[in-house]
Amino acid sequence: MEASRPPSSDVAHYLGAVRRHWWIALVATAAGLGVGATVTHSLPRVYESSSSVLVQAVDQDTNAQGGRTKGSVNLDTEAQLVGSGAVAAKAVALLRTDVSPLELAHSVSVQVPANTTVLVITFQADSPLKAQAGSHAFAEAYLRNREETARSALDRQIASLNLKVKQLTIALTGINAKLSQARRGSSIESNLMSLRSNSQNQLNSLTGRLNEVTTTTINNGSIISDARLPDKPSSPNTLLDIATGGMIGLLLGLALAYLRERFDRRLVTAVDVRDRGRVPVLATLDGRTTPHFDDVLQPYGPGGRVFNRLRNEVLASLNADDRVIVVTGTSRGSASTLVAANLAAALARTGSDVVLIGAHLPDSVVDAAPLARMLGVAAVPGLSEMLAGRVALNRVLQRTPRIPSLRVITTGGAATAAGLMQSQRLRDTLDALRRQGGYVVIEAPSTSSSADAQSLASFADAAILAVELRRTARPALVDAAEQLQRVGTRLLGAVVLPRLTARRTGSLAEPAVALPSPGHEPIIDEATQQISALKEPVAATSVRQRPADETGEQTTIIERSGTGATDGDEK
Repeated sequence: MEASRPPSSDVAHYLGAVRRHWWIALVATAAGLGVGATVTHSLPRVYESSSSVLVQAVDQDTNAQGGRTKGSVNLDTEAQLVGSGAVAAKAVALLRTDVSPLELAHSVSVQVPANTTVLVITFQADSPLKAQAGSHAFAEAYLRNREETARSALDRQIASLNLKVKQLTIALTGINAKLSQARRGSSIESNLMSLRSNSQNQLNSLTGRLNEVTTTTINNGSIISDARLPDKPSSPNTLLDIATGGMIGLLLGLALAYLRERFDRRLVTAVDVRDRGRVPVLATLDGRTTPHFDDVLQPYGPGGRVFNRLRNEVLASLNADDRVIVVTGTSRGSASTLVAANLAAALARTGSDVVLIGAHLPDSVVDAAPLARMLGVAAVPGLSEMLAGRVALNRVLQRTPRIPSLRVITTGGAATAAGLMQSQRLRDTLDALRRQGGYVVIEAPSTSSSADAQSLASFADAAILAVELRRTARPALVDAAEQLQRVGTRLLGAVVLPRLTARRTGSLAEPAVALPSPGHEPIIDEATQQISALKEPVAATSVRQRPADETGEQTTIIERSGTGATDGDEK
């Protein structure tokens, strides 16, 4: 069961995604800032002005049971009355405007500060003067409406008291008339006297209450802080809108960067190979340590030290009887060539006998040149000629001049060995090399371009993947690991290289035979002379030409057919 990754690894992965796609976050942030500035510039200017009104209780005020505000005045109710139609109608009259009361009421808002009996009436308008006038008008209209309501209640109370006083006065007049006609000392006189006394007391009470109500002064509140002329608009808030747009753009950019990282199938870093491809990384090369096609890396240089550590890890991972290592790429290209050649050189520098087999069959002699040029050997004859039965093993083994314990079997000069990677001849060749006791490093084609990589891996004891960043996709890496697993070859890990630049025409190896443009004499190079020097019997030789490239030269592919090597040579 695979161990879970620490949280720091996930954080590093996310930070790496942001670092690789920083331009997306930057563009999205800039776009957000631009949108915020555009929105701020396009929105209408809104000005606000506020008036503070101190609300005082009058006789008819009653607070709701369990109301939010304390005291006899329910300020929540009063706040709702500020935006009512009656108050808005009075505000329209004070402003002398043609705007309807309902529309005008939408521009007013009321706040109740905690633990106060104050209403803060705020009015919004498109100009400072209108905002100031609207706030003052609603404050004044609210106080007038409250005063009128209180005055109306008092008038109704005075009218009710006057009616009761009149009724009692009439009743007392009737009682006095009956009392004047009653006989003195009778019970009727006594009852009338008691009734008159009660009526007189009621009349005196009502008269006193009427005098009190009549002289009552209505003090329903006042404006304690009048509306001021605003000096700047309250909306839009330029700084807030631009900052909000930038923040939204940044978050959107981070999300897009993560999505691009999530759905990008290419492998960009060594961490991607390890985490997304689930393949252990044996070595990581950068622009300073990546080998070149003209020579293997020096053992004490930055790149040579990387391959020395790779050699140590490979030797520590191999079993006692493991001898054959296949190096294959996950994408088309020469990554496996660079890794195989330098790994073989690092193994040979320990004094071990190492054979490097170039099994990446090319389409022409031109493609076989990098391995030959790196190690200073001839491009032909090679593996393709041996598998075709034209030469024996001892004829294709070439000892490198700079590393004596390293022998090389180049790819060869013909493309007729395709499909022979499962041949008995190749199996016998590897068995013979195993018996010599040294190590065999096979440079195989990529798993995505040919099935020969899987065929060669079936003969090997261990495999190494050469992963070229920004060219290898995650499915290709997973497929390469699965191909090796199906044939039972143990995958040691991956060597990660940066994206290799295309080789220029001037850096390519010379072809076997280079023919100039029509009218010029053909040029026979050293490789052709080596082929001519072979003492093999040849029954027939066929020559075919490639079209001329941009340099004006034409490449000729030489294919030989006829009797193969003698039995003695094969032995």
